[in-house]
Amino acid sequence: MTNVILVNEQDIAIGEMEKIEVHEKALLHRAFSIFVFNSKGDMLLHQRAAGKYHSPGLWTNTCCSHPQPGEEIEASALKRLQEEMGFTTPLRRAFTFIYKAAFDNGLTEHELDHVFIGRYDGPVAPNPEEVDDYKYESLAAINEQVAQQPQQFTEWFKIALPKLETWMSLQEK
Repeated sequence: MTNVILVNEQDIAIGEMEKIEVHEKALLHRAFSIFVFNSKGDMLLHQRAAGKYHSPGLWTNTCCSHPQPGEEIEASALKRLQEEMGFTTPLRRAFTFIYKAAFDNGLTEHELDHVFIGRYDGPVAPNPEEVDDYKYESLAAINEQVAQQPQQFTEWFKIALPKLETWMSLQEK
């Protein structure tokens, strides 16, 4: 049983609850998404394992999860990146956003998502319980794939991607 942190829209913790129950009740909770790029600027995507309880087999950002109660968000993100993808790299906080997405299985993600950015060129050793496949792709190729086959990507990824690109363009100015 894994608990997640319930939050209000200002990201103030208001309690904790078991992860599946939170998704059944569509309650707002804290999450994080990690986007890792290589030195060429390509993003590391992963395909969620077929056994995942929601969004199995869909492509998404490098890593995403929920900090555990009592865990600092960045420390949790680094730990989960190692657990899911088999590596760690320094992360930079980028932005947060709130989204809500219902799934065919009756569960709903309603998350205040903290987005982190990293750079990494080393070996990737994904956990097969979490990841079926992975690849590096250019942002142009990813956008083309999302436009042509949106059903192949997670809901949060499709929401976060344009926000990420906006954030990245503002960093260049």
